[in-house]
Amino acid sequence: MLNVSRPWSVSSLFLCVITCLAAPAARAQAAPETTLQRHLSRLDLGVTAIGQITGDVSGTNYLNQPLTEKASTTVGVLVSLRYIKSPLVGLEANYSQARYTENFSQYIFGGAQTKASEYSLGWVFHAPTFFGVQPFAAVGAGSLAFRPTAGGGQGLPTQARAAYYYNVGVDKSVFTHIGLRASLRQVFFKAPDFGQNYLTINQRTNTLEPTIGFYLKY
Repeated sequence: MLNVSRPWSVSSLFLCVITCLAAPAARAQAAPETTLQRHLSRLDLGVTAIGQITGDVSGTNYLNQPLTEKASTTVGVLVSLRYIKSPLVGLEANYSQARYTENFSQYIFGGAQTKASEYSLGWVFHAPTFFGVQPFAAVGAGSLAFRPTAGGGQGLPTQARAAYYYNVGVDKSVFTHIGLRASLRQVFFKAPDFGQNYLTINQRTNTLEPTIGFYLKY
């Protein structure tokens, strides 16, 4: 009968147990990423506060009378859902909302209180990360819906305008799934006239939008 020393037997048993326990862990670590996990890892949801500073425009209406349109400076919120496949390939969908007063010289006393909503899609580019900060840039287009409010909208109807934008900013990861985002956007569109010929001057304007907030990542 083979004589095996007790220390050798204990060591062999210990190595056998370790091997049995390590095998499932190794298999778990080597488990391939699922398609759903891969797509979810490319998504992030950003929620930022935005300031809105809209340029004044002037022209003449159908009666050849001068008219200056001024939108009050305000703040709103921007929600962006991004799908980032690679630094040069990314898509985003945006929704923003803000409320302000649209003033039309002497034509509407007190101005028209308006809720403006942006619906847009864009392309996102990312630069390499440095010092923990990742720059990005985005360009896109969509629609701006101008909805005069029930109480102060002077009975004007809703109007939609085509809109184009760019956005440059930075992301800063704070935790595994949470980061900070700051950027500067600019949106270009034709000044609203709510379909009223006495307010129509056919001038283009733009809104400058500094933003700051956070994003969530899977």
